[in-house]
Parts: sequence; C-alpha cells; structure tokens
Amino acid sequence: MSADISEKGLESLIVRHMTGTDGLAIVPGAMTEPPAPYGGTGYFASSLKDFDRAHALDAAQLFAFLRATQPEAVKKLTKVDAHDAKDLNRLKFLSRLSAEVGKRGVIDVLRKGIEHHPAGHFDLFYGTPSEGNAKAAALHAQNRFSVTRQLAYSTDESRRALDLGLFINGLPIATFELKNSLTKQTVEDAVEQYWRDRNPRERLF
Repeated sequence: MSADISEKGLESLIVRHMTGTDGLAIVPGAMTEPPAPYGGTGYFASSLKDFDRAHALDAAQLFAFLRATQPEAVKKLTKVDAHDAKDLNRLKFLSRLSAEVGKRGVIDVLRKGIEHHPAGHFDLFYGTPSEGNAKAAALHAQNRFSVTRQLAYSTDESRRALDLGLFINGLPIATFELKNSLTKQTVEDAVEQYWRDRNPRERLF
C-alpha cells in the first residue's frame, strides 16, 4: 500500500498521533476519553460542528471542562445547553468569555479566569499542581487539550478554513496551515497563505 503524501494524509498522521484517531468521524458533542495519553491529560479529537464561529470557542469542550471542574458555578447559569445555539444562557456566557479573550488575550483568560454574573468566578485552566496536592492534581487532570481538523472559522460567506486548530478547554491557542515538501510546498507558502488569505480581524485570530 502506497503512503498518502497529500496534505490530507499529513493531517491524518498528525491528528492520529495526537489523539489515536484520524479525527474525521467525530460525533458532535461526544466527550469520549482519548485512547492514549499525550501532553499530560491527552488530546481529544473535536468535531468541527462543536466550534462556535461567532465566539471562536469549542463550546462542547468548554462546557465539558466546566461541568467536570465547577459544577456548582455552572448550575448558577440556570439551564445551559452546550449544543443549542439559541440557548440564551449559553450565548450570554460565550459572549462574555469571548469578549474577555478579545480584551485580555487567551493566555490571560486561561491564567486568571473570568467573572460572570450571576455565577461568579470561572477558572478556565488548572496549572501544574504542587507535589502532594491531590485536589490540585485532580483538577489539573481535567484540563482538555483538543485538536480540530479543517477548522472553518470565518463568519462570512467565504467559509475559510484552517488545516488544524488547537484548543485548551475550548479556548483556541494555535492554528496551523500544513505544507508538505513532497508536494512542492514549504513553510514560506504557509506564511504567504496567512498573509494573503487570513483576515486578522476574524475573531479566531
């Protein structure tokens, strides 16, 4: 059997290494555990349909993390349906979080969390625990590192997409345009693609 040297084949190789699956048949909202540990708690393969383009967040991974780590705060949001795009409580929370990311940056939000009335404070990431701190270790283990293939991020009719997007607890931290020297493309082509085709005003960026 010949090796798949296409860009799609490279994508599959990377995602399979990170998650144990090629990431092509992920059911939206499915929060199954990754088959093999990687990067601490393991990478999840996320469904593109779980990506909220208007807020540039992976809503399914975000709410899965919050429910596992801060269930009482989530209850204070009343009823939040992570998969119902019209759920007002969901929209208000996502809007608040997205606005904080836009104002403070992803790293600061991950480090310090956000305040959201009436639920109070939400932590968005748990750092490396000190030795012997079982509670901190348990929370750290709930961090969700995920990767999404062919991330359609654009909110206009162009539906532009990136080859890969990486997320921590539903917040975007990196995007990738893959190039393969075997198909006569280089990193310079990827840089040019970001300069030419990627609008920095898009919320994801």
